[in-house]
Amino acid sequence: MKRFGTTTALLAALTLGTVAGCAGDGQHDSVGQYVDDAAITARVKAAIVADPRLKATEINVETARGVVQLSGFVSSADDVASAASAARTVKGVQSVRNDLRLK
Repeated sequence: MKRFGTTTALLAALTLGTVAGCAGDGQHDSVGQYVDDAAITARVKAAIVADPRLKATEINVETARGVVQLSGFVSSADDVASAASAARTVKGVQSVRNDLRLK
């Protein structure tokens, strides 16, 4: 019986250690946050590709904690606004940092 209690306690400690290891802190994102940000990035890129006025190859998209950053060079001010608008329509986007520049 004592062995069963020790094994259970050890298993519980390992489980808690594993769960705590997946938690994010102020410096690092959790695995779940990373996956969420990657999904948001993919959906923003898809929204940009779907806009026929935009050249998706000229626009870089990065996401951190729901904040999308757009960077790169585009042909017109309308393209800057269109890319930001497309990004804002994506579910999960908290805000958009538009660092796009004109060629």
